[in-house]
Amino acid sequence: MTDSSPPAHSLYEEMGLVQIVELDPEGRASIEYEAREAQCHSGGVVQGGFVTGWIDAAMAHAAMAKNGQHKVPMTLEMKVSFFAPARPGIVLAEGWVERHGRRTSFYEGHLKASDGTIIAKASSTMLLMDTVKVLAASKAAREGDMQ
Repeated sequence: MTDSSPPAHSLYEEMGLVQIVELDPEGRASIEYEAREAQCHSGGVVQGGFVTGWIDAAMAHAAMAKNGQHKVPMTLEMKVSFFAPARPGIVLAEGWVERHGRRTSFYEGHLKASDGTIIAKASSTMLLMDTVKVLAASKAAREGDMQ
């Protein structure tokens, strides 16, 4: 399944989302981002938090594609290895399920430059939470902040 239109959400805009290239119900996702100068530190290198966020988002989208809208993937642990600098331009984040469990799953992903060079790889342990419970907890937290 391919959805080329970016969702209307400020987080996606901040991250530089260009398009969601693939959402496969087998547990794969590909997302294209535009790395921008504003995301760089010294020497025109994209700050590692953006690289990490792009791969994390791809793994989360892979989990959502596999588990549907009734589950929210929550990252419990994530390890990232950086191999090359990310520079301004188009990058592709890909994520896939490595091992699927009922409540806890393991995902892997990587970020590639437009020439196919692997910039970074990651692995993640995710807790699959019930969407209704996550939304209820979020609402309760917001209401508590208003008091």
